[in-house]
Amino acid sequence: MQSSNLYQSFLIADCGTTGTSVILIEEHADTYSLMGRGEAPTTTEPPYEDVTVGLFNAIRHIEESTGKTFIDKQGGLQGVDAFLCTSSVGGGLQMMVAGLVRIMTAESAERAALGAGAMVMDVIAIDDGRIAPQKVQRMRELRPDAVLLSGGIDDGNIDNVLELTEQIASAKLRPDLPVIFAGNIAAREQVSKILENRACLFFVDNVRPVLEVEVLEPAGREIHRRFLEHVVAHAPGYEKLAALTSAPILPTQGAIGYVIEDIAERFKQTVLGINIGDATTDVYSVFKSKLIRTVSGDLGLGTSISNSLKEAGYKKIARWLPFSMEEGEMRNRLRNKMLRQTTVAYELNELLLEHAVAKEVVRLAFEQHKGSVVGLRGVRRARDVGHIFDQSLSSDSLASLMDLDLLIGLGAIFAQAPRYDQALLILLDAIRPEGVTTLAIDQYSTASHLGMLSTLNREAAGEVFYNECLAYLGSAIAPVGDGESGEPCVEIALHTEKGTEQFAISVGSLTRLDIPQGIYRATIKPSKHFNVGKGPGRSLTTELVSGLCGIVVDTRGNLNHNDVHTWYEALNAYPLSKESDRQ
Repeated sequence: MQSSNLYQSFLIADCGTTGTSVILIEEHADTYSLMGRGEAPTTTEPPYEDVTVGLFNAIRHIEESTGKTFIDKQGGLQGVDAFLCTSSVGGGLQMMVAGLVRIMTAESAERAALGAGAMVMDVIAIDDGRIAPQKVQRMRELRPDAVLLSGGIDDGNIDNVLELTEQIASAKLRPDLPVIFAGNIAAREQVSKILENRACLFFVDNVRPVLEVEVLEPAGREIHRRFLEHVVAHAPGYEKLAALTSAPILPTQGAIGYVIEDIAERFKQTVLGINIGDATTDVYSVFKSKLIRTVSGDLGLGTSISNSLKEAGYKKIARWLPFSMEEGEMRNRLRNKMLRQTTVAYELNELLLEHAVAKEVVRLAFEQHKGSVVGLRGVRRARDVGHIFDQSLSSDSLASLMDLDLLIGLGAIFAQAPRYDQALLILLDAIRPEGVTTLAIDQYSTASHLGMLSTLNREAAGEVFYNECLAYLGSAIAPVGDGESGEPCVEIALHTEKGTEQFAISVGSLTRLDIPQGIYRATIKPSKHFNVGKGPGRSLTTELVSGLCGIVVDTRGNLNHNDVHTWYEALNAYPLSKESDRQ
């Protein structure tokens, strides 16, 4: 393979469970640009049973739009310097994680698995409250694709990690089950004996060699290798696909993580990314320079949409609708969506319902994510095993919304929203940012493609993503505090080329500042009971982004959902009529 800095053109594919998308990146005049996009259904099921059929169908859309030929007569690729690919076919790699202590080695192993793009089905630990037979039964029920086993610091006591190993062996899953051991190196010999003829064992560096250090990369690399083997088994035609690629295929979720991490590093910002899929919702965050990914299984807008209703509840979803809908009707509409996932909402009420579900999916996924965004636990108080087990699972989360700089929506629900204001409202209503936060979306759903490209040419990936794909909706100003509706909440002095514009916003409103797109210096002064980042009543001078939705000031506080129609009208997000008011 030639040096990556010599590559001037790329075809990059993402093969998902239901759809395959391809983008074309080319360099012209020292600038990389997105030159074409194509989509087609994934073809791993009968009658095709060959993932490359869907791939080539997507590429043909690019051929038609560009007039170029990329598929040669032999079924290979031509006309570009490199072909790259990510995949989530088969739902990705379904893993179980096991560790000695839930908030220590098990938590570190879980981070390693999620960061590598795996789906974590369950986490087993000595202190998880389940007896051994229950854990063994759970493994048999889930039948994971692979297991990541951790536990103990290097050269420490091995008894507990051997107990976990015995439980895995007792489950008798299958002799070729990949078990990645990332625990105490002193236990390796005994672990090998216990799992002999019971699993296929792989050794990597300990994820917690000492209490104060977390080492995730070696486990992540091994998980990626197991992912590639898994795709071979579950994606017919994968061998042909792999033969076309210029670099190893990456899990879709892992590639998106590269983009989120790059944004945080490049702009020195804290970042939160929400990727809503058909079956799952992934949340990525970078607080204190640390990338954390969590996945909420069975929370999605396609195959999992009925479960999303079950988890959120009818009332939580209905509160976002500016009209009345009976529970039975809601359930039936969402079941139809589950059965016909590729359909696009035709009626306004259908669109509003999908967006209402999306808000609750994001809310639930973020609540789960916050519990994982913590520092290394067990460092200071871990003087003996008793102290370790005493530590609470509810350590303070590092995911402070007041510290969040950039919130990004990823996935079709954001990219295909008919109006940008709808995407903004999903993020604003679900996450409820605090202080000053910039909101954006991946408007062409290219994060996985460009995350893959970043492994080969980081500058090219960044150039395309930031210049063409990352659409800034605008800054949201959300004072935190208590006040009565109509009372003064915040004053904003926006410095423009024409002078300073003053805005005074009261409690209980959602307001758009219609300012030409650009970056503005502003001074934000909250009333004495409200905080925008510097403390109650203290002014904040910062830069604001007026994006595709202008600048939004959210002083709604504790939401009164009887006002949902007013909120939607304030941003002109939906073409509502008086008849759509709540009954």
